[in-house]
Amino acid sequence: MCNLYSMTKGQQAIREMARAMHDRTGNLPPFPAVFPDYAAPIVRNGPEGRELTLARWGMPSPVFALKGKKCDPGVTNVRNIKSPHWRRWLGLENRCIVPFTSFSENEALPDGTHPTVWFALDETRPLAFFAGIWTRWTSVRKVKEGETTNDLFAFLTTEANKLVGAIHPKAMPVILTTPEEIDLWMTAPAEEALRLQRPLADDALRIVARGGKQDDGGLAA
Repeated sequence: MCNLYSMTKGQQAIREMARAMHDRTGNLPPFPAVFPDYAAPIVRNGPEGRELTLARWGMPSPVFALKGKKCDPGVTNVRNIKSPHWRRWLGLENRCIVPFTSFSENEALPDGTHPTVWFALDETRPLAFFAGIWTRWTSVRKVKEGETTNDLFAFLTTEANKLVGAIHPKAMPVILTTPEEIDLWMTAPAEEALRLQRPLADDALRIVARGGKQDDGGLAA
């Protein structure tokens, strides 16, 4: 399950590839390490076209997962799109794309260690997007914060391809690599858009780094 990714391209590159008409982020810094519940950039459908904005990583958890808990840190990865809990957010108004340049999984080694392995489209870490969903939600994310209202997001996962599966057999993020795939996710009816919930080809990703809690490679404006 991907719970750490990097986004080191500038906001102009994001706006151009995502065809975002509005930018609500101000001066957007690089994000060499995005962890659960961090604020990170997303592109969503707005009243006046696509907009680049910030949201916290982690959608509302299902009710059963909150039993006995005082807060809801959120769900970062969404796999079962047939669940009523997730189905309500699959419409155009709740779809988004999440820019990234690399993502990580932890490798289980025989000595009991779990080093981080970073994946990207190639060694230059070009910009790509996860297929995501978002919502505005009032909840207690952290007990010390109390009840807050936030824009939240998560991205879809699917079965792992051969490269990712060698490190993390269970799943990999749903990745969009072309403007055409982005447009399909952001504009098509759900039945058609959800066909994108598939792994990338086995040769479409590269391992670009190992170890560390952030990926500083490929920093670019």
